[in-house]
Amino acid sequence: MSLSNSQYNAIMRIYNQRQFQNKYEQDRRVREVYERIPQIRQIDDTISTQAVACARRILDGDGRARQVLRHQLEDLREQKAVLLEAYGYAPDYMEMHYHCPKCQDTGYMEGKKCQCFKKEEITLLYSQSNIQEILGRENFSSFTFKYYDNKEVIPQIGMTVADYMKQVYGWCREYVEGFAAKGGNLIFTGSTGVGKTFLTNCIAKELIDRYQSVIYLSSSDLFDVFSKNKFYHDTEEDMQDMYQYILDCDLLIIDDLGTELNNSFVSSQLFYCINERLIGKKGTIISTNLSMDMLRDTYSDRISSRIISHYSIIPLYGGDIRTKKR
Repeated sequence: MSLSNSQYNAIMRIYNQRQFQNKYEQDRRVREVYERIPQIRQIDDTISTQAVACARRILDGDGRARQVLRHQLEDLREQKAVLLEAYGYAPDYMEMHYHCPKCQDTGYMEGKKCQCFKKEEITLLYSQSNIQEILGRENFSSFTFKYYDNKEVIPQIGMTVADYMKQVYGWCREYVEGFAAKGGNLIFTGSTGVGKTFLTNCIAKELIDRYQSVIYLSSSDLFDVFSKNKFYHDTEEDMQDMYQYILDCDLLIIDDLGTELNNSFVSSQLFYCINERLIGKKGTIISTNLSMDMLRDTYSDRISSRIISHYSIIPLYGGDIRTKKR
């Protein structure tokens, strides 16, 4: 996904601040050197004067002016370097210093995003995902099958929970690998503590690390954003941006659907959100404790129809892993 205007502007503000800070620090260092070594100020003044004089001579047709200036500048810069070293300064002490020397803190190299810009993108995407901290703990690298039973066969699936979860793990990996090309939607169902949220976090981290925009919201927080955007006309710009971001981000994760206070507004907004993201070919992952029958009864036929038609339904089984971890 291309960055939204607000996201791009947020990153460019970082670069603008760096440029101002770079200039401020350079001016401070120059003043310091001029105070300690007045001869260097004289040398810099001479360099400026010679450059202006050279320009005039070139305009007057003096073909040798540029070569003469080059030799003069070499001599003056050598004098300046000797003085700086004598006073314990590095040769580039008075030059501009950059966070990223490659792009000189512009964010771009030859018209393309610098690697430092891409790092800022990831940092921004993590901060806007709402789950930056938890993704450091819950990801594919830390996923384990040891809390899933590998003895009792579950009749619904004809295998143990551990074996089934290995399949689910593989499906989630495939979803990540194919996301950039085809997106897709998942819904995880199952009781509390079977690993629904953990799996969504695994997917979220992988996609953010691949420069996909991801936002995680509990169902209550999701409908709170919708409510404020709908009924409060003086809603802050950040909240309006969040509303649009929910519709436009590459992947929206709705956690614990069914735990919010349901009413006609919630059902209508859920349908609108799901439908708009389907039309825009944006990925959505839903986790819920509700079965598909309960989901249809709780919301509406058209919502359940959209989910059944366009989502991969992944039921999870087993006991509460959080209890086992204790």
